[in-house]
Amino acid sequence: MKNLKIELKWALIFMVTMLAWMLLERLVGLHDRYIGQQQYLTMLFVVPAVYVYIEALRDKKRVAYGGRMTYWQGFKSGVIISVIIATCSPLTQWLISYVISPSYFANVIDYSVKTGYYKTVEEAQAYFNYRNYAIQSVVWALAMGVVTTAVVDAFVCRRSRRIKLK
Repeated sequence: MKNLKIELKWALIFMVTMLAWMLLERLVGLHDRYIGQQQYLTMLFVVPAVYVYIEALRDKKRVAYGGRMTYWQGFKSGVIISVIIATCSPLTQWLISYVISPSYFANVIDYSVKTGYYKTVEEAQAYFNYRNYAIQSVVWALAMGVVTTAVVDAFVCRRSRRIKLK
């Protein structure tokens, strides 16, 4: 457990960041009044998400490896963070769906039928529901976490190589 302390810390930071982002979305009206823009603006979460991964891997490199971390050490750490986030994402999605924005599903179902994205309320309900979002959150957290780790780690470890050359 001691070896996973940094990964647990950063997974928790990521989840809190995600919850804060969703609260911000709700407060500015992206879950009701401006729901039509939500699908586009929510993609901006990539900025804080990548930042958290950068800081997580930099922290791991500094604390666990004394400033010199191989790509595979960083990749392993990032994957562990992603697995923790994915494992906890049904809970995170529950908090988003039932605490932060309990009217989101009703609003997005109504909007998607009104705009013709779905023909019937039943079709929209089949997609916009907690169960479906919980499953998607696990898959996306794991997939995007691994991809983000692979890219971010290349830059974080590249700095390690520069340090070695000096």
